[in-house]
Amino acid sequence: MKDGASYAEWSSRLTESSEFRTLSLEEDEENSSEDATVMKVPFPVAMWDMKHCDPKRCTGKKLERMKLIRVLKLRQKFFGIALTPMGEKCVSRADKDIVEKYGAAVVDCSWARIEETPFHQMVAPQSRLLPYLVAGNPVNYGRPLKLSCVEALAGLFYITGFPEIAEHYMSKFSWGDSFLDLNRNLLDDYASCETSADVVRVQNEYLSSSGSQDDERPRDFPPSSSSEEEDDGSEEEVENNKVEEVVK
Repeated sequence: MKDGASYAEWSSRLTESSEFRTLSLEEDEENSSEDATVMKVPFPVAMWDMKHCDPKRCTGKKLERMKLIRVLKLRQKFFGIALTPMGEKCVSRADKDIVEKYGAAVVDCSWARIEETPFHQMVAPQSRLLPYLVAGNPVNYGRPLKLSCVEALAGLFYITGFPEIAEHYMSKFSWGDSFLDLNRNLLDDYASCETSADVVRVQNEYLSSSGSQDDERPRDFPPSSSSEEEDDGSEEEVENNKVEEVVK
C-alpha cells in the first residue's frame, strides 16, 4: 500500500478504479442468438493466467474475451476471495461480504505443470479452497474435483450466495448446465452452511454416505486449473482445489 494508506482506503481505491469497475456480463458473440439481457456483476472477477493451455479452448480465456473476467499480474495484490492452494480453509457463506466488496479470483493453470506454477507470487490474503464437486466440462465430465476455471468460479459464487451469477457464467458454455445439474444438491447444501467448518462437515458426510473412494476425497491441490472448453483429446490433465477431509 502506498503513502501509508489504510487497508480500507487501498481496497476502496482498488474497487473504484477503472480497471476494477463493475464487470458487465456481455453476451458471447458465439451465443448471440440467446437472450440479449445484460447482467452486471457487482464485484471484480479476476484470474492469474499461467498460459498453460490452448487459449481457444481454455474457459478462463473465453471469459476474458467475453469481458467476464480480468487478468491479474504476478505479485499484483487481490483482496477478494481467491481460490488457490495457499488457502487454509474452505470457501463458505461467511465469505459473502468479502466477495461482494472485493471480488473473486482463480488461478488458471494446468495440474500437469503444477510444480512450475508460482503460487507464492499470487498475493491473496483471503485465499480459500473449494469443497468436493464434480466436473461437468467435456474433458472431465463426471470426474470428481476436475473443474475448469468457470466451474470453479461458479462453485465459489453459488456457495457464497450468488447463485444467479454462477448460473449466468455457466450459461455462456454449451455444457454449462451439466455442472450445475450434477452438483445442484451439494451446492445447495454448501450454500446453506454458515462457516467453512460446516461446509467441510457436509462434504465429508456426503463422501461417507456415497461410498466415494479414498482417492476421490478432497486434498489440498490447485483450485481452478485450466480445462479445455471442448474435448480435443488433450493429454493434459487438470484438477480442482480440494479440501482436506476432517479427521475425527
